[in-house]
Amino acid sequence: MFEDKTLVCKDCGEEFVFTAREQEFYESKGFENEPLRCKACRDKRKNANRAPREMHDAVCAACGGVAHVPFVPRDDRPVYCSECFAKMKESEAGEPAAEETAE
Repeated sequence: MFEDKTLVCKDCGEEFVFTAREQEFYESKGFENEPLRCKACRDKRKNANRAPREMHDAVCAACGGVAHVPFVPRDDRPVYCSECFAKMKESEAGEPAAEETAE
């Protein structure tokens, strides 16, 4: 029913493909207009108005180092630096879940 179409981006002037699959998606959502911008220009435009995240410093509960987090740390919950958080996730993935070991 749909065929790939080559369109020209209104911002950068480069050609981009509006795929048959994307056209089906647009139709399913009720969109009537074709995209005017390529993906790179859409992403750039979407992120242009986004304010940078405010980061907060905290003490890592595992190693005592500095952790930079995008939320205000609370005293009742531990905060981990990126390295310790990644190690915790890695060890959790390798171990069976609590409900699998409980009888």
